[in-house]
Amino acid sequence: MTEPSGWRAIFGHDEPYEPQVDGIETALETAREGGYLALEGACGTGKTMLALTAGLDLVRDPDSDFERVVVLTSVKQQLRQFEADLRLINDGLPEEFRPFSGLTLVGKADVCPYSREGLAGIDETTVYERCEGLRDRTRGLTGDDGPTNPGQLVSAAKRQQIGLDDGAGPAAASYVETAGEPAPYPRELPEYEDDVEYCPFYAQYLDDLPEDGEPAEAVPFDVSDRGLLDTEDLVGLSVEHGTCPHSMMGALLERVEVVLGNYYHAFDPTTASAFTAPLLAEDTFVICDEAHMLEPRVRDLVSDGVADVTLRDAEAELTRVLEPLREGRTEGGADPDLVRAELSEVDITRSDLEAVRTFVRELRESLDRRVTDHLDAEHSGWRDRLEGLPDEAIPLRPPETPQVDELTRWADRNGHADAWYRGESVGAFVGRVLDEDEEEERERAAPAAGRVLAAWARRDHERFFRSIELERTWDATQPPESWRRAYNGRLQLHNCVPGDAIGDRLADFGGGVLMSATLAPLSVFAEVSGLDHLEAEYDRPIETRRYGLQFPAEHRASFAVAAPKFTYDNRGPPPAAGGLGGQADGGVPASDVTANTDADTRAVRRAYRDAVASVAASSSGNVLVGMPSYAEAEWAAAALEPVVDKPVLLDESSDDAATQALKDEFFDGPGKVLVTSLRGTLTEGVDYRGDRLAAAVVCGVPIVDTSTPRTRAIREAYDRTFGGGERSVGFEYALTIPAVRKARQAIGRVIRGPEEVGVRVLLDERYARDSWDSVREYLPEEFRAVSPDMLDVGLERFWDGVEGQ
Repeated sequence: MTEPSGWRAIFGHDEPYEPQVDGIETALETAREGGYLALEGACGTGKTMLALTAGLDLVRDPDSDFERVVVLTSVKQQLRQFEADLRLINDGLPEEFRPFSGLTLVGKADVCPYSREGLAGIDETTVYERCEGLRDRTRGLTGDDGPTNPGQLVSAAKRQQIGLDDGAGPAAASYVETAGEPAPYPRELPEYEDDVEYCPFYAQYLDDLPEDGEPAEAVPFDVSDRGLLDTEDLVGLSVEHGTCPHSMMGALLERVEVVLGNYYHAFDPTTASAFTAPLLAEDTFVICDEAHMLEPRVRDLVSDGVADVTLRDAEAELTRVLEPLREGRTEGGADPDLVRAELSEVDITRSDLEAVRTFVRELRESLDRRVTDHLDAEHSGWRDRLEGLPDEAIPLRPPETPQVDELTRWADRNGHADAWYRGESVGAFVGRVLDEDEEEERERAAPAAGRVLAAWARRDHERFFRSIELERTWDATQPPESWRRAYNGRLQLHNCVPGDAIGDRLADFGGGVLMSATLAPLSVFAEVSGLDHLEAEYDRPIETRRYGLQFPAEHRASFAVAAPKFTYDNRGPPPAAGGLGGQADGGVPASDVTANTDADTRAVRRAYRDAVASVAASSSGNVLVGMPSYAEAEWAAAALEPVVDKPVLLDESSDDAATQALKDEFFDGPGKVLVTSLRGTLTEGVDYRGDRLAAAVVCGVPIVDTSTPRTRAIREAYDRTFGGGERSVGFEYALTIPAVRKARQAIGRVIRGPEEVGVRVLLDERYARDSWDSVREYLPEEFRAVSPDMLDVGLERFWDGVEGQ
């Protein structure tokens, strides 16, 4: 087939916007030199089409080394947009052009035929564990020492499906069917010789896998001219051929030209090494969408930790390897001859095994003492009210003072200084021995624990912060007086400054685009997201572009309202039932109100309630209200309901299905008010195109809780890394700028096209006035500062003007 010549032959619309022309050509030029474009583009810039066009042009360019485009985003809605634009590009190609092939990466629960249909006791909550177990058993049955082969397992499963095994005949057929395709297997998992369950889909994949083990050769269908394979396409084609959809997803990675996924697929060390490693290559053009979220999301992915229960299981695994050496083979222990033989092949001694086991046991004992002492100090009588304990974080050093943490000092004092490092090699050895002894590869605790222990010792104390994290749970098997009954304990190693890790990963790719509607200040983004590191350490060029709204300015009104600061000190905690903090104006008796009843507090909440009510009253359409937290959203919804002549909907932290139902209710029928948290899913990545939204209001600057040990440590680490001398940037870089980006994302939902009109309101004097904590410098110039009493006037003038057009 003929290939497109030049990016304009690929571009999916009739004519590009001027910013798209500049952006595409800049991205092409930069990527050809191995570099990256950091792009802030307001809604309407056409960022998705811009980035895809540049990447696809490079993929089909015979003079380019790029073979594929990988799209990474933190928002599912944006994946749908990339899918739509790829289809649009393919639909617009002349018939003689070969369509661009693509694949969307999803989780096992979305593609496993049994999970999708709720068969064999497998669903989205059990699919990961069951899948690994079934794969292990299938490999065990068909490996070098296995009793059978994949083809025989597939044939046996097909016989069970059609009822031949019991003589019932074809009428007894009961088969798996999903994505509109029937599979040649029974609805229940087949068994080998009536006692070992296995997965026939995975057996078929193994049967198709060539001797050289190249997964791409196991794909039984052609994808070269299919365009985008979405989840239903992938599952349908796989089931039609009786093979495993999840294995097909991995096998297709190197055979398609566009791979759509999320940040995990590139930045999570486990996912990247086990699944998406083929994508991390110089012939990949990477697009990081919603890149304002890159730094906080990757910070979590490149942090590490080990749970108390993992340490417990690691100790047990060490014992299973050690005890047979002391007493001969015992129940549950490994084969002593095997252990001795393996020890003779490695630079590990029995003393090393014993030292690490002792260290792990005493580490758990130290953890137990620290948690108990903390609860005794902070929650007197906690043993009598275990079910009511909150999540906790126990710092192991002062967050503002980089120094060796308490656990490391404890280990040094007790002769365990080397055990941190030995844990990694010993843990890997134990896992390998147990896999061989039990003839089954599965997830072991010792290798994971050893890896984290070694990282704990190697990582510095300026950029990494160590703590004990306590997450509420309930384990009735633990003693009634133990904190382990109420908590999952975890030793946590926080990467406070993930920029270098991001830059190192970006260096694995050949080049690309990092883009969002809210990256400014771009110089700060380059610092914290690792682009400066990428440029300095890898000599990779970095270009930046910033494109504003392309739509008519007269279609929108943008206000920064000088209401009192919506800080905890000013507003107090949320009053019950939406009250204002006292009897006056709240309609709630003071005895029922949990908030501070100070008159100033009531005045602050009244100002915000009235301002939001004014916005809602001025517009006949939908109004989105973003609050700093779900608790504040609950207050706002209750406070607005009596004073707003529209239905008021409240978004609460919930699953995807509940959120989608809420959106459908919001979009359907006459105008409504939807109140949500700025840390939820409805203020970023959601498409409010057309008449779905007439106004958006943001209450306060959504800065995270600054009092937590982790946040304080991040702030200090940013100061040390990016500041210097008297230049203090920690609060600005780590807290203020991300908060303003959250606010800008929310108000960016309003204007999504050239014909749309609407109002964008930022409520808080920090948006409106210059002061020591002002954020006005981070806003587009069009946000007009107004006093609360002039907001009604501004709203009236705007809507009257729009109606008069």
